[in-house]
Amino acid sequence: MATAPESKTSACTGKEVEAFRTFMRAHALLIGAIEQDLAAAELPPLAWHDVLAALDGTPEGRMRIHELAEAIVFSRSGLSRLLDRLEREELLRRERCPNDRRGAYAVLTDAGREMLDRTTPVYRRTVDAHFLPHLGDEVEALQVSLVRVAESAGAACPVDVPGRA
Repeated sequence: MATAPESKTSACTGKEVEAFRTFMRAHALLIGAIEQDLAAAELPPLAWHDVLAALDGTPEGRMRIHELAEAIVFSRSGLSRLLDRLEREELLRRERCPNDRRGAYAVLTDAGREMLDRTTPVYRRTVDAHFLPHLGDEVEALQVSLVRVAESAGAACPVDVPGRA
């Protein structure tokens, strides 16, 4: 198991703990706002958008399922159930990997692209309203910091861990 990098101080200060709690609260509230806005527009939940957007972000609209799990931070079992639902709705299909009998791809369908085209404006409107206006000139610093946090936490806690749906 990976350990966190050495810090300059031995323990978090009250201010650092409060910053972490504020980050967690902001994250939960923003996710809730996105989910609420998608539901109000009679669209599927955020997890569907996340899968479709991840697939759409690849050159061929396809990803190995284990790579997709890592990209959207889902356990393989949780992702498998989600992919079952998306496949039933014909938003994606699974294809066997020709050179790995155990491997499979998730492949975005035309219907999946159409659904992504419907969910993306709602997603972006919510992010534009509740996230972006509050960053100002700090957006790059925040991005760099959050990448470091994600890399550190990802090394300490692999995606396929029970309880990480």
